[in-house]
Amino acid sequence: MGHVVAAVVVAAGRGARAGGGRPKQYQEIHGVPIIRAALAAFAHHPDVHLVQPVIHFDDLAHYQEATAGLRLLDPVAGGASRQASVLAGLEGLKPHCPDRVLVHDAARPFVSRALIGRALAAAGAAVPTLPLVDTVKVVSDGWVVETLDRNHLRSIQTPQVFGFAQLLEAHEKAAAAGRHDFTDDASLAEWAGIKVGVFDGDAGNVKLTTPEDFARVDAARRSALADVRIGSGYDVHAFAEGDHVMLGGVRVPHSRGLTGHSDADVALHALVDAILGALADGDIGAHFPPSDPQWRGASSDSFLAFAAARVRERGGEIAHLDLTLVCEAPRVGPHRETMRQRIAAIAAISLDRVAVKATTSERLGFTGRGEGIAAYATATIRLPWSTA
Repeated sequence: MGHVVAAVVVAAGRGARAGGGRPKQYQEIHGVPIIRAALAAFAHHPDVHLVQPVIHFDDLAHYQEATAGLRLLDPVAGGASRQASVLAGLEGLKPHCPDRVLVHDAARPFVSRALIGRALAAAGAAVPTLPLVDTVKVVSDGWVVETLDRNHLRSIQTPQVFGFAQLLEAHEKAAAAGRHDFTDDASLAEWAGIKVGVFDGDAGNVKLTTPEDFARVDAARRSALADVRIGSGYDVHAFAEGDHVMLGGVRVPHSRGLTGHSDADVALHALVDAILGALADGDIGAHFPPSDPQWRGASSDSFLAFAAARVRERGGEIAHLDLTLVCEAPRVGPHRETMRQRIAAIAAISLDRVAVKATTSERLGFTGRGEGIAAYATATIRLPWSTA
């Protein structure tokens, strides 16, 4: 399989300080569960091959609802501490023999593709860091006893990256020694004699812990994403020999297939163009030329995930995707909800932000004659004004 990169995303905590009636990782920011946003960042990253969630199995129903449609390994049960949960995730990955592993906290849902890329570009074991802006003092019994030089201090984030075998061995060594007090994997690695490097963190990669954190992030993101963009997309593919069509990422049985770019998923192609149009970022053919043989027969899922990632990379979010399919057959209605779920999963947005509709052309034109399927799409996105 070559060089395999895996991610362990730890989401087994109870998150009581966040309030809200359920563990914080299952609460939502802008309609998206925190755990879904964190997992999707790795599941949709082209250089991450395996994603191992670690959860509390009392939350299994919440987990299944929040992660529907994401390509993930089956979750494993976490332990009594974060350290034990990471070890459980590493053990879950053992049969897959990855070369490197990223360890991330699900409570950091705004991890960016760029930050994951910097982690993977780091040599050996490494952690993301931010410089401190406040003066730091050592206090004892209510008195200041020392002022530390903040030029040598950094705050630490996740994802942290390690050689898989090296980190697993370090965790096993710590467990055997009865050490269960490490608050991050870098500390454990340092204790085990592993040299840990650093790379630039991301100020937007905040950790959500208290209700105030949720309120502050929600307010800040809403005020920042004031540049509302709307893009439209249109695509058409002709029928050909086959026994199914791909529509909205769903295999729909039919007496014929569709011919065209990649897997000829006319629905996803229209959505991709709508998102790229809202970004003023070309069209699907510019990013995935049909003349390039690597896209022949490719799954259009990757195109939509790419377009959605382009929005996130610019600090934005997809507010709504609206799709209309025009055909005499096959019938879309029986597959509508599955399509909505699949599109939401690929784009890493909540289900209520996806609309799928279908109509006929009253037997007029090429769709009316049953020669093909057309798709119209509209994408509404929100970007920071700074990107305008």
